[in-house]
Amino acid sequence: MLVGQAPGKVEAAGGKPFAGRAGRTLFRWLACAGVDEETARSRIYIAAVTRCFPGASPSGRGDRVPSRTEQDACATWLDAELEIIRPRLLIPVGRLAIERFLPRLPLDQLIGQVHDVEHAGGRSRAIPLPHPSGASSWIHQDDHQKLLERALSAIAADLRALSVVDRRARSVA
Repeated sequence: MLVGQAPGKVEAAGGKPFAGRAGRTLFRWLACAGVDEETARSRIYIAAVTRCFPGASPSGRGDRVPSRTEQDACATWLDAELEIIRPRLLIPVGRLAIERFLPRLPLDQLIGQVHDVEHAGGRSRAIPLPHPSGASSWIHQDDHQKLLERALSAIAADLRALSVVDRRARSVA
């Protein structure tokens, strides 16, 4: 199960998660983990912390981060999805989704690590990814690209173990 922040403008218009520019980046990353977009969309359940497009960011870069009130209003939806899916692997994408499941720590202490988390659906291995939006500069700082590669390698291993992708597939991350 992959959990994002909220639908973007493109997703709100078309109803398909991660259909915009951030989605192209995310699916390029997942391809490095050995899973193409078509397989990812058919084998990985995609959810979001909030259900509605929050609007553009006041800064003009990217989308507005949903408020705590908006997150709380949508929490029952995500909890219900977790209870139904009971994912063994959880991939929170971006700070908002990461903080839904993991402690509020700097991303470089969370990305590239495998975490055991408890949620409404039980327990999962969580492998967080940074937000794939062009508005996020985290990926371009310090050794963050190496942390992303480590996360993608861990995701690749879990996806092979869960038979989401061919066990013989090798990641290129």
